[in-house]
Amino acid sequence: MTRSEAEEILRIKFGLFHFYEEQWEAISRLLKGERILMIQRTGFGKSLVFQFAGMMLPGTTVIFSPLIALMREQVNKLKQLGLPAAYINSTLTPEEKAVVIRNAENGMYKLLYIAPERLEDEQWQELVQRLRLGMVVVDEAHCISTWGHDFRPSYRRIVNVVKQLQSNFPVLACTATATIKVQKDIEVQFDNSRLTVLRGNLSRENFSLKLINCKNQEDKLDAVLQVVNKVDGTGVIYCGTQSETEIYAKWLDFNGLKVTNYNAGLDDDTRKRVEIDFVNDVYKCIVSTNALGMGMDKPNLRFVIHTQIPASPLHYYQEIGRAGRDGLNTQIILLYAPADDELPLAFIKNNKPAIKYYHKLADILKQEPLGLFGVVRRINLKQTAVNVILADLIDQGIVIKRTVGKSSLYELKFNAPALQTKGFEDLREAKLGDFEQMKAYMNTNACRMSFLQNYLGDTTKSICGKCDVDLEKRLVVNASAEILEKINAFRDNYFPVLDVETKTGILMNGVAASWYGVSNVGCMIHNSKYENAGDFPDYLLRLTLRAFRSHFRNMKFDLIMYVPPTISGNLVEVFAGKISRTLGFELSHGIKKTRATAAQKVFESAISKRDNLKNAFTTDTFVKDKSILLIDDIFDSGVTIKEIAAMLKTKGAKTVAPLVIAKTVGGR
Repeated sequence: MTRSEAEEILRIKFGLFHFYEEQWEAISRLLKGERILMIQRTGFGKSLVFQFAGMMLPGTTVIFSPLIALMREQVNKLKQLGLPAAYINSTLTPEEKAVVIRNAENGMYKLLYIAPERLEDEQWQELVQRLRLGMVVVDEAHCISTWGHDFRPSYRRIVNVVKQLQSNFPVLACTATATIKVQKDIEVQFDNSRLTVLRGNLSRENFSLKLINCKNQEDKLDAVLQVVNKVDGTGVIYCGTQSETEIYAKWLDFNGLKVTNYNAGLDDDTRKRVEIDFVNDVYKCIVSTNALGMGMDKPNLRFVIHTQIPASPLHYYQEIGRAGRDGLNTQIILLYAPADDELPLAFIKNNKPAIKYYHKLADILKQEPLGLFGVVRRINLKQTAVNVILADLIDQGIVIKRTVGKSSLYELKFNAPALQTKGFEDLREAKLGDFEQMKAYMNTNACRMSFLQNYLGDTTKSICGKCDVDLEKRLVVNASAEILEKINAFRDNYFPVLDVETKTGILMNGVAASWYGVSNVGCMIHNSKYENAGDFPDYLLRLTLRAFRSHFRNMKFDLIMYVPPTISGNLVEVFAGKISRTLGFELSHGIKKTRATAAQKVFESAISKRDNLKNAFTTDTFVKDKSILLIDDIFDSGVTIKEIAAMLKTKGAKTVAPLVIAKTVGGR
């Protein structure tokens, strides 16, 4: 196929007229059965390369991607163009997945997007043996490398698939973010003797990169408001934790701006709705963790603000990369306060669980094979940490994963080799080095875009002429007395929602008076609980009552009940009594413990937290058909409130509504 013939098909099928030189080079090589690693900036059009080549090659092209939003977006667009495509990921029901698999077996799709985790799925393993493969695409290929910014163990299984393919079978690995070290790692894994690397110019000429120095969160709230008000068009604000996404979104809403927050804690339907509304310019901006962006196709993003320093220039380039894809001027703002180093350093240092847990897990499996939940219960770690340990132990040949029916069991391999930890330490040191490079980006006296290009291995020399360094402008924000007064008013009237409602239970969403780690509320609670400072102060009572009136308005409750203490004596009981007298609702002391329980904070996983409280509560109070306001001091995982609500449901209660003093910020 000649380029002119290909571009005629491009016009008919995709409504586009020309390929970039680099796009055509990659496509022509793939059509000849070559293996390509393509490193090109976001917005370059990497997806068009594999979509076009996949349409031209016989059989079905399988695209491995970790991005559910991207799958959904690209498949919808391909369908609109009349091109047969589908995806398989965790959002599909079993019935929907069965339809896709059946259609794929019958050769009805040219492009099939697959989440890498599906490689363990028995249905997928059976399908791939019957599928006529045309090409394999590894999107976000940096996930293959432990030196990348988003390593995923499931990507190593893709490497095993590729190794089984014939030497003349077309394979495309693509990414926008690969340092030379990451590139070399990918080359080795894909057999560099058969892999051609196509690395492009990573400069984004339309970006205006700026750093704004702040002292604290108040300065950041001021800076965010200034930027969002000043810049025309829509944008994204990235935060370090889920709780911060809510705080900044509510702050902008308080100032009359149409915004919403987005993070991995939202259910899939809500995330879909937010994505669609944002693409359709319903919101001025979205405040998000890094859960948003990589799968978002919105070419007219005019600004990206980071309220938290990323862990590396690689992370930063990835997260700003979705902005300004239409080529128009785009503001890229990084806010920095000295305390910001703590969060990324904590993530880096905790990137791998402590070595003692690797040995502990191996000892647990030495006793008997266990499923994932069984391991989590025995080891008292979060499920994500257990998954990391298991992946490493499997990778080193210490643990074997076996499928038994529909379940998976992990067992210690006979004569297993000793655990090798040097790689863990090397990785941690490398990530600390990457973080120092992020600090170097902030302190550089050279062009910021050139700094990012150089870090990513792009040796193209250029000066953007738009960043604050090139313009010789040092940007600082000091919140004025007027803004500080507005921030205090915001904090006194912003009450975090407790999202606990389910379709089948009696528990309704509740409210907290404040975030535990954002204001002085946490210090007041701590002093009363752990420093013998006496009852919770009246300020907390007034704030909690305001939260109640804001969230529940004129709702009437038949009873006020409270969570019985584990370590805090009668603090919550006294506090509930004051709320009862103020609101005029009857107080019940009827929730009792059936057995001793440990403090929830000693448990890492949600499974262990639930086990700690399972069937641990009862009541002798008549609650049938009653609406109950349930009081506690701190809301963390919500397990305590959910367990009590489940017990009250068995006693015939009609509704349970939680009201607490503070909701923990957490590190998510």
